[in-house]
Order: sequence, then structure tokens, then C-alpha cells
Amino acid sequence: MLQLKAQSGCSRVLTVFMVTGVTGILSLAGQCQTTPATKPPIVTPSNVMSGPADEAKPADQSKTDQVQNNQGSANQAQKLGGAGVDGAIRLGPGDLVEIGVYNVPELASKARVDGNGDLYLPLIDYVHVEGLTLDEAQRVVEKKLDEGGFVKSPHVSIFVDEYASQGVSVLGEVMKPGIYPVLGKQQLLDLISSAGGLTEKAGRVVTVTHRNQPDQPVTVELAKNFSDTTRTNIDISPGDTIVIHKADVIYVVGDVAKPSGLLIDRENLTVLQALALAGGTTSTSRPNGSRIIHKGPDGMTETPVPLKKILQAKAPDMPMKPDDILFVPSSIFKTTIHDNASIAVQASSLALVAVK
Repeated sequence: MLQLKAQSGCSRVLTVFMVTGVTGILSLAGQCQTTPATKPPIVTPSNVMSGPADEAKPADQSKTDQVQNNQGSANQAQKLGGAGVDGAIRLGPGDLVEIGVYNVPELASKARVDGNGDLYLPLIDYVHVEGLTLDEAQRVVEKKLDEGGFVKSPHVSIFVDEYASQGVSVLGEVMKPGIYPVLGKQQLLDLISSAGGLTEKAGRVVTVTHRNQPDQPVTVELAKNFSDTTRTNIDISPGDTIVIHKADVIYVVGDVAKPSGLLIDRENLTVLQALALAGGTTSTSRPNGSRIIHKGPDGMTETPVPLKKILQAKAPDMPMKPDDILFVPSSIFKTTIHDNASIAVQASSLALVAVK
């Protein structure tokens, strides 16, 4: 029997019997006195870092820089009228959103962005979200919950119920004027189509006012053939205002075949053209007494029209302007009974005919 004292940092006495070349360890006696090891750190998802401890500060600084960059993007988006340079949809005043925090149903809420671009949320008070994308707004709320000690490593989701700030106003000569949402890239004809299309009185002139350039409206003349829209079908952004203008009107009244109001989409309609569109004169008309009545800010004025000579190509054709009234008298009644006021009343009651 041999007694051995191990030198492995603890006091142990081993009793070893040698039996036919086989070593049998029968007993282990003594008290092992080991040096306690350092307790390993407790690792949680909130304090896991990708590098040594001395890299924690740069990581925090990087997060701060990211938040500042987000705020810079938000400020730029506000200047661009609710859409950033990347075309992403951004929050704005009037938007109704639903906020949820994963595994914390008590913090689920529904709120509307106020006029200052702020969103009121339980626990963390007001949060400025105007100009932020949904991802950016979610990160801001997560940061507030984490820094306030309310939720450890929260995961926030934001869903928009109503995009009030992403609407485009479509006004004027469309079937259904109103505010229409613009989510993603849309163009002028898309919004006109959403508003039900053009009315019978609509002209081809459209004014588009961008929210980020309210003092620089853009005038667009729609093509006669909607398949040729390469230059006129411009991009539309949230907050823009589209106004479809009414077509200019020229009236032809008196002793003509079809007294009517002519909706025109071109300038410089002449007397002969207007007369032809009204069916021409009748057998009882008196061309020499014709005249053009102009409506101006100072009232109505008149210009004599030598219609008989124009018809005989002995006098040059005369141009007409929007809202002009061409009056052709009759030889049966005296011209004096047709004063300018009565002619204007007659013109206002005429059916309108579109001239394209």
C-alpha cells in the first residue's frame, strides 16, 4: 500500500493497492481546498456588446449620432413637404397612429399627431415625430421607453390608420373634388382619375402648387390625347394642391342657327370660327349690325363687327377673347331693343358646347 500526497493545489491522501499490476483506487480522503474562481458576468440582451468594455462609449456615441441623423432627415423632410429625398412616407400633423409594445399590452395606445408634430404617449409624454418615417419614429419611442426605465429593450410597432398629412387636394372641374391620399409615387393623371375624371366644363389648364413651394405654382396644359402625357403627367407629392381650371367660354347669341356658349381650349378663336360652331346665320339675320360685347372690370363694352364683309372676305376676321359675346341681330326686330344687359342675360342661359 502506498500513500501519495497530490500536489495539485489541494491536500489529498490516496490509498493505492497494487494488485497483480492493476492499480485500484479505493478511496479518496482529505479535504480539497480550492481557490474560488471569479464569478462569470450575467449576460442579458440589453447589455450584450460586440467588443470589449472600452468600446462601449464609441457605441453609445454612434447611437447618438444615428438619432441626430434621424432628426436631420426629419427636418429635411419637413422642408420637402412630408416626403424625404428617398420618397419614403413620413408622419405629419393629423395622422392617426396605433402604437404597440411587444409583450406589454398595457402600453398599446391610439393617438393623433397634433399641429406641432408631437405624439402623446403614456409614460413618456410628448414625442416629436413630424417628418419621421415609421422606422425612425419607432426607434425614437423605443429609446424613450428604454432611457426612462419603463421597458427594458422594448420593441415598438407603429401602424398608421389615417394618413391625413399625406393627402393631395384636387379642386376645380373634376367629378369628385376632395382630398385624396398619396402613398408612394403618384402622378397628376392618377389623382385626376381618383377624383372621378374631368367634368364637361373642364379645360386643359391645370395648376399644381407644391407644399414646399407655395409661391411657385406650376401650370400644366394637358394633352388632347391622354396617351401623349410624357411631359404633362408630372409627379405629385403629399400636401400638393391640384386645381383643374374651367375652360374659357365664348358666347354666340342672336339670330344664329344654334345660339350657344362655346367651351374652348385654345386661344384666338375668331368671329368666323365661333359663328360656324353656332351653325351660322339664318335667313332673317342682319350681319351688318353684329357686334362683340366684352365683359371687363369696368363693365361691358362693345365693338362693331362688319360680319357681312368678313363673310365676303372683304374685311379681316376678328379675334375673340374668353367671355366675349358675339351678337348677330335679326332684320325683323329693331336692334335697339337688344341692349347689352339683355344680351348678357340671354348668353348666361345658353347650353355650353365643348370645342376641342
